[in-house]
Amino acid sequence: MAHTARPAGRREVASPGQPVRRRRAVVRSRALGSAAAPLASAALVLVLWWAAARGAVLGAGLVPTPWQTLREAHAMWADGTLTADLRASLARAGQGFAYGASAGIAVGFLTGHRPGVAALVGPVMSFLRPIPAIALVPLITAWFGIGEQAKHLVIAYAVFLAVWLYVHDGVARVPADYLRAARTLGVPAWRRLTEVLLPAAAPSVVAALRYGAGLAFLALVAAELGGAQSGIAYRLQVDGQFLRTDRMFVGLIELGLLGLAADALISFAGRRLVHWSTS
Repeated sequence: MAHTARPAGRREVASPGQPVRRRRAVVRSRALGSAAAPLASAALVLVLWWAAARGAVLGAGLVPTPWQTLREAHAMWADGTLTADLRASLARAGQGFAYGASAGIAVGFLTGHRPGVAALVGPVMSFLRPIPAIALVPLITAWFGIGEQAKHLVIAYAVFLAVWLYVHDGVARVPADYLRAARTLGVPAWRRLTEVLLPAAAPSVVAALRYGAGLAFLALVAAELGGAQSGIAYRLQVDGQFLRTDRMFVGLIELGLLGLAADALISFAGRRLVHWSTS
């Protein structure tokens, strides 16, 4: 049987949709691969949690099962307790983080770029950093009362010191040759700041914000123990007095998920805005 010879040099022409389908398949495989490890980690935690609850390793009824915790979370959501506490805590953590991060970035750029200012301000920061936010709660309460302003200050204090340290270190590590070259080329000072110093230190700013967001929720717990009538940490304290460990687990999971979401959001924004960095 005769076969028709294929002309030399002729190539198979891919259909117009084939490259698109191939890219989508690659994206799906990468997404599944990146999600596999977190899902496996979550499954392992749930298994260990269930085993600890069923085995009564800490005593009967002291460790709720995942199902009991989920059921209590639904009950708290149904009666409005969960949403009210979540709203109050998010407002406090968000405002405190905004105040502390803004001040930390501004002072960090100043001390990182000006060695003379760093020599003056650095010792004060080194003195304050070992003092935890919870140690300031009685003093700030005495000064500002038990209102929201005092809680914002506690959170802002913790965030400010952490963000300042990261930003100061990132700005100080920017090679001086970059700035000297820009100055030699006649670049104005404001352009050296926005087009040389800021892009070079931007990865450190993103890292500072990620770390500061986590500290905001740590300081939130300290702030809400100082006379709050609502909030996740306040609810933890109240439920702890009655040994409602199922409700306490709900609060702890809330704090963890909030920190995870804040870190993911800042990390996502950092990858989009600081696209020139590989870190």
